Amino acid sequence: MGSIIVALPKLEDAKHISDVMRGCGLETTMVCTSGRELLPRLGTLENGVIICGRRVNDMHYTKLAEYLPEYFDMVLLSSASGLEDIPPGVMRLTFPIRAGELVSTVEMLLLQQERRLKKKKLKPKKRSEKEQKIIDAAKKVLMERNQMTEQEAFRYIQKSSMDSETNMVETAQMILLLIHDE
Repeated sequence: MGSIIVALPKLEDAKHISDVMRGCGLETTMVCTSGRELLPRLGTLENGVIICGRRVNDMHYTKLAEYLPEYFDMVLLSSASGLEDIPPGVMRLTFPIRAGELVSTVEMLLLQQERRLKKKKLKPKKRSEKEQKIIDAAKKVLMERNQMTEQEAFRYIQKSSMDSETNMVETAQMILLLIHDE
């Protein structure tokens, strides 16, 4: 599951929110009072939620939201007045905030992130032009030497790749090397 960071100007308030989260079964990764503490740490984390107020000691929440990595969301704890233009990726909870409402919001955001990350990881990576040329060369050799159609040659490389637990480019390179050695 993703990271939960509590960033509030008063350390005791941040610790209190952290304790509430822990009491509901969610561990916080970090408690801090400034953007200077928070921002360097974000680069080391894959995804998560930042719980913050309008300001931390050295930064407004809008500036902090600008620096959020792709798979981070923000939960802004604020009063009902004065916040009309909230940036994308920022969820607002107004005072008084109930613990259950905060916890369920954080859980919802983390689940959405997990789904997006899983979808991204399942998406096949785009091959470089060089890698595609290697696969095309192996297909061409298989088509000429074994009288295969292009689709059959592709399927052969794909199946060999899965059987040998290597990627298709490595399998295509092995095919080219084997045929070159003959």
